[in-house]
Amino acid sequence: MTNSIGAVSQSDLANRRKTLRRQRRFKLVIIIWQILAVSGLASGLLWSITQPIWLITKQEQLTVEGNQLLSDRAILSLITLDYPQSLWGIQTQILAQNLESHNPIAKAKISRHLFPPSLRIEITERRPVAITQFKSKVGTGNSQKMGWLDAYGNWIPLESFSALERTESLPTLKVIGFSEQYRQYWHPLYQSLSRSPVKVFEINWEDPGNLILTTELGLVHLGQYSSRFNEQLNVLDRMRELPNKIDIRRMAYIDLKNPESPLIQLPNKSRAIKIQSN
Repeated sequence: MTNSIGAVSQSDLANRRKTLRRQRRFKLVIIIWQILAVSGLASGLLWSITQPIWLITKQEQLTVEGNQLLSDRAILSLITLDYPQSLWGIQTQILAQNLESHNPIAKAKISRHLFPPSLRIEITERRPVAITQFKSKVGTGNSQKMGWLDAYGNWIPLESFSALERTESLPTLKVIGFSEQYRQYWHPLYQSLSRSPVKVFEINWEDPGNLILTTELGLVHLGQYSSRFNEQLNVLDRMRELPNKIDIRRMAYIDLKNPESPLIQLPNKSRAIKIQSN
């Protein structure tokens, strides 16, 4: 009886070893096939993307988005690209950095697209809002040069837009006496002006103690720029009916240094008229 049990056990063990060997061989075959399949797929993908259909052969395969001031043609003229060129060989980051090196462009992003093969160029423009003569200290003297200001007080050289085709006209607002010390105030000041119904044509900041606006109502003296600027603009807005009451050609300027007590200064400096702003 014991010999029979031992014989059966040996036979079972031999069968199990054979089964395990077959399972291992089967798993090995599956792994090999998986490796071959992945390798074949990768090779096929590599082959497909190197085919002529994935080439950028002309400028028409480049699309521009996000631009409002500059035309598509102006932006494309800033991209140096030899044709034909593999879609995958184009260094999009370098192209984007080259675009951002031009003053009118604040940010650029370039992405590849397969169907059809093309490049998408997304642009964020640095839009000018005023023209100014910027004062900058060079050595012991002062240097003044004409240029544009964007909404954040960044200075843009005048020629940056002159050589590029535009789809919109450039701003006509003038700023006199702008310098580095005013940059921190420019953004809130400009935002307030852009919301005001009163048309402003010129901002004179030559005297730090007296900000002067040239408006549709005439000259307006505001004193030193302060947190009351919005209040001063609101008072000025309520005075828009002034031409119906007073011949504005006879007044020198509107004095809003104290917005609670607005004055009309006549050419004779000794005379001023107090007016109701409500």
